[in-house]
Amino acid sequence: MVKFDQQVVFQKLNFSINRGDFFCIVGPNGSGKTTLLRVILEELSPTSGELQRYLTSKQIGYVPQFRNLETDFPLSAQAFVELKLIQKPWPWLTTTEKTQVQQALSKTHLTAKKDWRIGQMSGGEKQRVYLAQAIVNQPQLLILDEPTASLDVQAKYEIMDVVQELNQQGTTIIFITHDPQLLEKYGTKTLHLGEEGQ
Repeated sequence: MVKFDQQVVFQKLNFSINRGDFFCIVGPNGSGKTTLLRVILEELSPTSGELQRYLTSKQIGYVPQFRNLETDFPLSAQAFVELKLIQKPWPWLTTTEKTQVQQALSKTHLTAKKDWRIGQMSGGEKQRVYLAQAIVNQPQLLILDEPTASLDVQAKYEIMDVVQELNQQGTTIIFITHDPQLLEKYGTKTLHLGEEGQ
């Protein structure tokens, strides 16, 4: 259970996510979907009950909700992906890390656009850059909080096809969506929040 003050966000949740799942979380606004992700990411502790997570933070990639960069944002797609790895005393990448960046750009079909400024990219292209940054560490688990919410139909399926490819290559996916068509096409398991007893 998670509650803030006296308001219960959800309770009596019992679920498991297995390696290789494409696990979808659905529910109306306010049902606690993003709060549940924060618990899974260990940014928030449950009020009662426990989370059993067997992965370290470095083994988890995360694309948050509603991140949109301004049109004058100066970094290229490649430089933005590299930011995830430059978290150490020296500001350059090893040969292995450079390879990781190129692999992430390749998997998200951005190699030809790696030098483009993110601020000049379309919404779908930006989402693929965010995804590339999330997977540059080659995570075992990828968490996506409504990554297609502001995209047109074509861009939605482009980003989700990339996520499906990652899943088929062994990455476990947790995916929040309001879109029943995406749920039906890509999901293998679904958790419905906001139902009776929750």
